[in-house]
Parts: sequence; structure tokens; C-alpha cells
Amino acid sequence: MPTKVVMEALSPTMEEGRLVEWKKQEGDTVAVGDVLAEVETDKAVMELVARAAGTLLKHVVEAGATVPVSELLAVIGEAGDDVSGAAGREPSGRLGSKEAQATQPSPSQNRPASMPPAPPASAATEERRPSEKPSPREDNGAKAAPASASPRVKASPLARRIAAERGVDLVGVTGSGPEGRVVARDLETAAAAAPGRSAASPSVTVPQPGRPEGTRPAASLSGSAAGPYTDIPLSQIRKTIARRLAQSIGPVPTFYLTSEVDMERVSEAREAMLAGQEAKVSFNDIIIKAVAMALRQHPACNAWWQDDHIRYWNEVHVSMAVAVEEGLITPVIRHADQKTLREIAGESRDLAARARERRLKPEEYTGGTFSVSNLGMLDIDEFTAIINPPEAGILAVGRIAETPVAHGGAVALRRRMRLTMSCDHRVIDGATGAQFLKTLKGMLENPLALVW
Repeated sequence: MPTKVVMEALSPTMEEGRLVEWKKQEGDTVAVGDVLAEVETDKAVMELVARAAGTLLKHVVEAGATVPVSELLAVIGEAGDDVSGAAGREPSGRLGSKEAQATQPSPSQNRPASMPPAPPASAATEERRPSEKPSPREDNGAKAAPASASPRVKASPLARRIAAERGVDLVGVTGSGPEGRVVARDLETAAAAAPGRSAASPSVTVPQPGRPEGTRPAASLSGSAAGPYTDIPLSQIRKTIARRLAQSIGPVPTFYLTSEVDMERVSEAREAMLAGQEAKVSFNDIIIKAVAMALRQHPACNAWWQDDHIRYWNEVHVSMAVAVEEGLITPVIRHADQKTLREIAGESRDLAARARERRLKPEEYTGGTFSVSNLGMLDIDEFTAIINPPEAGILAVGRIAETPVAHGGAVALRRRMRLTMSCDHRVIDGATGAQFLKTLKGMLENPLALVW
């Protein structure tokens, strides 16, 4: 009897997924646990694995389609099985008939009772197993030529989508990402050489509204045939960011507290730590450690709003905002108050690198109790960050700059930094947030407190 393969919830907040690429083609033999496809969730690119063995009889959706959780993707069975009931989807990825929707199983129904538990999904990489067959690249939702005609190219999901929309062959694009991976910025110059475009046509880079240069892709328009603008579909991570920020900035009664910190002593301490050491400790690592220790002293700020109750955490898990190709993700340093600066430095570098490659597991970017967002390295003096629900607070960190201030009875140049805390007033009162910031400031101005 044929087994239906559905879009599974590969992360706790996933409501729909974009099928990036089929790893198994129609007619391929499939074993339990084999990777069937790569799926872009709201935070990462994950592997969808087979829950039953047999032959992959039919792809119900094409690569590039966005499909809600629990909807049909493919059918596994024995050669000769009738799969006509699974035929026909609308371009949106939904089933073409109400009857098919009514008989659609949940992910748990894919696995017979005698089958062992499904292996955990892990973040996808660009490496292929030797036994896997290459699959065709996307071409505006239609099937391309057999993949054997072109070599496999390492590229991010966004780069593949933009390349398909602009008609750019990724084989000829030099990647600037990790291990030569093609990312969106590599397509800005490659678009001008796309098939069917005149070499004489001028290429103009038009930044999209609200997209700072270097952080999110820009649209390249060549000649007048391209029209006055370019529409790029929302990625899963951008949809999630939009939804969660709307949940925060509207309903959450937020107030802001700003404090200026003298960073002279902590700067000197960091320079001493870096001397002769392989492990590099950043200012952000030091701030995360200080925030964690301050939260230990002020548990009222280490809390979640839960609609009918407030959850005060006895553990301190600090989320750190990391800018990725398509938006923002917040990996979590767990038990940050119990870790040394060296441990936090190593973990933060690893998490940030894998976040940019979309290789984080769901448990690595969920469960934070307080967030830190640092734009100081981008020369920002101060800003206000948006709270990440259900957390009750987030700290916005500005740059460290030499500032003339009164010190020791004279005017002196001191390295100073501004911190702005966004507080959910349903959980944190003004005095409570101010006391937390005072403790944090004291720790940063007297860095021995961080190792005491």
C-alpha cells in the first residue's frame, strides 16, 4: 500500500516549508531514514527523511514550491502501485482536490507502528552522499534538464531562487561564501551576463527599501526590459521575522532604558586576555557574560510572558542576534552564567558561523530567556531593539567610542558605550529594569566581577 510523504514540522515554529531540492527522484529505491529532500524552514535548511521503504513513485510538488505543514509532497510504494489519487496540485502547493485534502495524513501517520522511531532531522549541508543521484536545479518551478548535464554547485537557497528568477547559470558563478558557496551577493554581477541579455546593457544595482547594503540582497536591473522594479518572494525566515516582530511591537507595551558605560577598564582587560592567547574574546562575548551574571542577580528580568502567567527562569540562556543572508536569527548560549569567557567565545563563534550557513538545529536557536543585539561593529552609537517574544527584555549594544568626559577632576578621553534595554512592561517595571542596567554597568566598569 502506498505511503504518503508529507511536509513535516521540522522546527517548533514551522507552519510551512519551501521544498528547496529533491534528493531522491521518481523511480529511486528508498530506505527508511534516506534523505528525500531539502526543506527551507523558518530558520534553517533541513533534511526531510523517509519514514517508509520502497520506491519513490511520484513527486506531487516541484522543487521551489512552498507547502503548508502536513500537506502531501510525494508517494512511496511498490512499483506498479496506483498513485492516481495523489496527482494534481495547484501552483501554490495545495492539493488539487478536496477529496485528496480530506484523506491527507499527519506526519505521525506516515510511520507504521512496527517501524522504529524516525531519525532526527539535521541541518542540511551541500555535500552529497556518494549513492545519491544529482537532482535538477530549479527553473521557475518547471523541471530542468537532467542534472547529469551540469556539475553540482554549492549555493544558498536564496541564491538558487534568485538565479532561477534571473536566468543565471550557477555553474559560471564564483562563490564568495564558505567553501566557495554561491550566495546572493555573487549574483549581483553575474546577472548582467545572463542568457538573452545584451552585453551593452547597463547594469544598475537598486537597493530594496529597508534593506541595508551588505546585509540583504539587492535587485540588479539591466536595461529597460526589466521594468521599474523587481519582486523577490519572501523566504521562510523573512516571513517568520515579519510575523514575530508584528507580534512584539504592536501588542507588547514596551519602554526603553539607556545607560552609558565606561569601557576603559574592560578594554584594557580584554587586551591583556588576548596577549599570547589563541582564543579570541570579543566585546560581545564579554557583554553576554556580564548580562548572564546580572540576570542571575535580577531574575525578574530573566522571564517570559505567558498570557495567563509569568515564567521566571532559574536558568540563564542568552540569545545573541546574528545577521544572516536573509535576515536575523538568535542562537542561544545556554547556561551562560556558568560558562567562562573562553567557553562563551568559542561557542558564540561556532553558533554564528553555522547560523550564517543555515545549519543550526532548532534546539540551538530556541529557548532563550533574554537577548543581546550588538550593532557596535557597524558604527552605530545607540538603537532600540525589538523584544523577541516570549522573552521580556532585549539589550541593544552600541559602539565603543572615545569620548571627552570628566574623569579624576579633569577632562579626559575615555572609551564609552551606550546600552539600551527594551522592556516588556507587563513583566518588567521601570525600577526593575533600571536596577538590572545598574548592575550590568557596574560589572562592565569593574571587569574583575566577571571572573570573581
